[in-house]
Amino acid sequence: MFHVGGARSALFNWALALRSGGRFVLRIEDTDAARNRPEWTEGIISALAWIGIHGDSPHFEGPYFQSAYEEQHRAAAAKLVADGRAYHCTCTRDDVKARTGSDFQGYDGFCRGRGLAEGAVRFRTPDEGVTVVDDLVRGRVEFPNQAIEDFVIVRGDGSPLFVLANVVDDVEMRITHVVRAEEHLSNTPKQQLLWGALGVTPPVWAHVPVIVNEKRQKLSKRRDKVALESYRDEGYLPEAMVNYLMLLGWGPGDDREIMPWSEMVPLFALPDVNPSPAFFDEKKLRAFNGEYIRALPLETFIARCEPWLDPTWDLSLFARLAPLAQTRIAVLSEITAQVDFLFLPEPVFDQPSWDKAMKPGATDILSGYLSRLETVSFDPESLKTALEEVGVDHGLKLGKAQAPIRVAITGRTVGLPLFESIEALGRERSIDRLRTALTRLQP
Repeated sequence: MFHVGGARSALFNWALALRSGGRFVLRIEDTDAARNRPEWTEGIISALAWIGIHGDSPHFEGPYFQSAYEEQHRAAAAKLVADGRAYHCTCTRDDVKARTGSDFQGYDGFCRGRGLAEGAVRFRTPDEGVTVVDDLVRGRVEFPNQAIEDFVIVRGDGSPLFVLANVVDDVEMRITHVVRAEEHLSNTPKQQLLWGALGVTPPVWAHVPVIVNEKRQKLSKRRDKVALESYRDEGYLPEAMVNYLMLLGWGPGDDREIMPWSEMVPLFALPDVNPSPAFFDEKKLRAFNGEYIRALPLETFIARCEPWLDPTWDLSLFARLAPLAQTRIAVLSEITAQVDFLFLPEPVFDQPSWDKAMKPGATDILSGYLSRLETVSFDPESLKTALEEVGVDHGLKLGKAQAPIRVAITGRTVGLPLFESIEALGRERSIDRLRTALTRLQP
């Protein structure tokens, strides 16, 4: 599944590419066979397309596959060895531990001067000085070279490791900016050293803030709702998701929050990204989505709801109540429970709703309203007046009198305006439902 943090990073990259006239490069790093399946790649492409990042744009390249560049990875490793910037090593972790004892803090450089022609390949890290990463978000970050061990770039079986493959791919694809999550900052000095050793100018780095939950813990796939697809399937609008994700660590600077993508792109700048952790507030996202739903043209709203409606349902009937539903739902999947009573032979039976509404006296309300439904003018105002009169007869205000009627008609204690719902359902079906509820109430 596509992590919302990855989606946020992708949007920052996309905004940068669009604003600068550059290109967003999608690369599938597929050299780890256990973590590579075609359907996962398709999922990434689909998720990116949902938030507006897709191959129809001249600013999009890919997908490229890392495995297709293995020849270049091996050639780069051979060049580094030939230039004295890397060397072969046959040490195992146990060998290093045996030499360094309890003071083990990483590789000790044992094979540096042995002149081996086989084994894994390690990059020769400078012994002194610092590697400086100039980051557009975090500023100048210094890494003492003494703290960076001679790291492996090629395994003993000849297969390149990600740290090398990633750099070589970036060089091959002419990457000028790397915008990624803060957790990758620790890899950056190694990659920057490799760029320099290969004789190429490193890219511009920007490490965006980590995204955290309400407990200020980093969003976890095992603990938190992080899959972009799950929000899509629940009925969040892509434009609302894009708007919200862009504000995780960045803002236009004028206290505006609801803002279309077209207005955000010209304003976006990496130096304006806040390095502090960004809180993913699902309640706020839901509120954003509700605002976007309410702003849709009615015809668009009806079309967006269709995936959550039974294909046998009459859309013209749905359209009668769609304007009322549009103001009351925060995600599109909620539309089903709002309108299903119109199309089902009988309303959904929800025991808690029934128990809450069908208190002593409910029979009198149902009976009194039933008698009026047979003759009352079938418009919302007349239907409301009729129930008010029944309520007065039994000493109840309209709010109390509505409860059993609503559950009898819709099956639920909450929903669309009651009298518009009754009108849409029709006289005959409404009468049938009140009779059914009365039968169920009989001892």
